[in-house]
Amino acid sequence: MNDETASHEYWDNLYNSRQTAWDIGYPSTPLKTYIDQLTDKNAAILVPGCGNGYEVAYLLQQGFTNVTAIDISPVLTARLEEKLREWVGKTLSIITSDFFTTVGQYDIILEQTFFCALPPVRREDYVHQVHRLLKPGGRLAGVLFDRDFEGGPPFGGHRAEYEQLFKENFQLKVLAPCNNSIPPRAGSELFIVAEKV
Repeated sequence: MNDETASHEYWDNLYNSRQTAWDIGYPSTPLKTYIDQLTDKNAAILVPGCGNGYEVAYLLQQGFTNVTAIDISPVLTARLEEKLREWVGKTLSIITSDFFTTVGQYDIILEQTFFCALPPVRREDYVHQVHRLLKPGGRLAGVLFDRDFEGGPPFGGHRAEYEQLFKENFQLKVLAPCNNSIPPRAGSELFIVAEKV
């Protein structure tokens, strides 16, 4: 695929120049609420396209013991290793890599502004990779946009498209409007919980 958003240089440049309008500076409210409902602190959790890792830090602060963060940008993963150094190599693994070449098995994959950063032509690949990375009965959980954008990233989408994408290999447990989005995103987000079948 010849797309600049697939290169670490693209994301390095955005973060180095602070062109990060999507970065809210703290864990997404819908994700935080979901994390607060999880009871198995030993669940293997993957956060792809982790960026500045607010959800990652929150998981660790809540006592989760098996967290993996992945990002294609070495600038970001280096910052995260410094920021979260007390957990690195203990309860946290940080991987600098392309999500689509990642291997492993996870109970939960948390989605927060990674799916929407991918060109829409990669969405089927994303779904297949999530399916490969989840253990039987594992779940993808997180936030998807329910709106269109000019250009991208972010790239928008809608419920019917997501239902079509996930229907073959997942059971959609939840695909509903978020009732606790941050104010700028109110009415434009869906929460998804999709279980691998």
